[in-house]
Amino acid sequence: MEERAEIDVLICGAGAAGLTLAIDLARRGVLFRIVEQMERPFAGSRGKGLQPRTQEVFEDLGIIDRIMAAGGVYPPMREYRNDGCYDEKAIFEAPEPSPDVPYFIALMIPQFLTEGVMRERLAELGHRVEFGTALIDFEQDDDGVGARLKSPGGEERVHTRYLVGADGGRSSIRSALGIDFPGKTLGVRAIVADAHLSGLDRAAWHQFNDGDMERLVMICPLAGTDLFQVQAPIPLDGEPDLSADGLTRMIAERTGRSDIDVLSVAWASAYAMNARLADRYRVGRVLLAGDAAHIHPPTGGQGLNTSVQDAYNLGWKLAAVLAGAPATLLDTYEEERRAVAADVLGLSTQLLDRQREQGGMRRGRDTHQLDIGYPHSSLSHDGGGQTICPRAGERMPDATLTGAAGQPRRLFDVMTGMHWTLLLSSPDYWPIVAARAGLRVVTVGEGAELRDPSNQLSLAEGGCLLIRPDGYVGATFDAASSTLVGDYLAKVLPSENACSQSNGRVDVAPT
Repeated sequence: MEERAEIDVLICGAGAAGLTLAIDLARRGVLFRIVEQMERPFAGSRGKGLQPRTQEVFEDLGIIDRIMAAGGVYPPMREYRNDGCYDEKAIFEAPEPSPDVPYFIALMIPQFLTEGVMRERLAELGHRVEFGTALIDFEQDDDGVGARLKSPGGEERVHTRYLVGADGGRSSIRSALGIDFPGKTLGVRAIVADAHLSGLDRAAWHQFNDGDMERLVMICPLAGTDLFQVQAPIPLDGEPDLSADGLTRMIAERTGRSDIDVLSVAWASAYAMNARLADRYRVGRVLLAGDAAHIHPPTGGQGLNTSVQDAYNLGWKLAAVLAGAPATLLDTYEEERRAVAADVLGLSTQLLDRQREQGGMRRGRDTHQLDIGYPHSSLSHDGGGQTICPRAGERMPDATLTGAAGQPRRLFDVMTGMHWTLLLSSPDYWPIVAARAGLRVVTVGEGAELRDPSNQLSLAEGGCLLIRPDGYVGATFDAASSTLVGDYLAKVLPSENACSQSNGRVDVAPT
């Protein structure tokens, strides 16, 4: 067995959660490894919907345009009646585009394409997934975690300061920690298959027998591919025939049509729908993310998106603590994200119940995850009487601003990166808060560096907004209490002395 190596973070699991965390840590200069026990990347379409909030995350990570190019928009839902006629309707309630919400509808892209784009981004940052590498066991102490890995090259011991379990709903890391995973089986079993087929056009998502859980079948063209995704509830017992012939027979029996032929199956799975939430997200130096911490029914397209945002919440906190910020910052990961997962589980389950009882797939803003926030977090502080909105813990909306030279500026462009952003309403350029590593100070006003002619920020003169690296408002202040900004940052950033003594493994530069 090889001698142990020293790293900062070991990520186990290379799905959406693990890859998001890896990209975020890579751009921050953290020393990490990401391992996956499967020998090759996941090949299925399972989590095919990306909600608007996740699209904002992907913009910050530098991959949104690639994701858009690789995927596409959802087609209308075509609901067939027994006489063969159909009604066609949009799946999503699409609001009018507005400057504060740059991505306003869900995007369709099969999970295997999403993860492929993410691995490409990770490679650009100098890292890769170690496939065929399994975590055999681990033990932790106050200084870190000792882990034993097994790969085709043999076994090795790794010592890491933190271990993140992003190893799925059957997480061995969660089990080894003794964390309970309570919840319930929802009494629905279903198949999902990616298939080549003939007899249906690609202009619609075809749905037969809506509301009938014994005969329902949905066949959706997968954007970015020549495949269709076949979904159907199945009996709780017995093994379904997931071959091309078996799927063709099932479709014929449920639709009464003989012209739909499944030509080949690229990937297929049968699964029971569950709603479960881990009792804890952290034990010492070991943390859970994604499906290892929560599993959802597929209704509403919430699972993959919640997993991405787990990792997005965790990444900046891990990097800050590794660079010298107070270790208690990591306590806020579970505090914030477990409450969100509980709410999302409730929403997904309600949507499933509604579909079983009433049929229908139309989705509104409640599935977009734009209204998720952390108003009750210990990191959320409202002390700015001059600030109208947003409040601490809320998502910071985008805004179309103007630079001092007259060019248009997006607020999201100012926020993009690894830094905190302090927006100060000021009549001139000179900020009342000093610059420091990890903080970008931006003045907004008639004589400042940015102007807000439409008052999109709702930031009165003297108001201050301190925005976290993950795009949520951490705190609000006013000019009279601006000295409190330093007290707040002491809880979430390394001390300036720690930054000056950095060993180079963590980049704490402001951009």
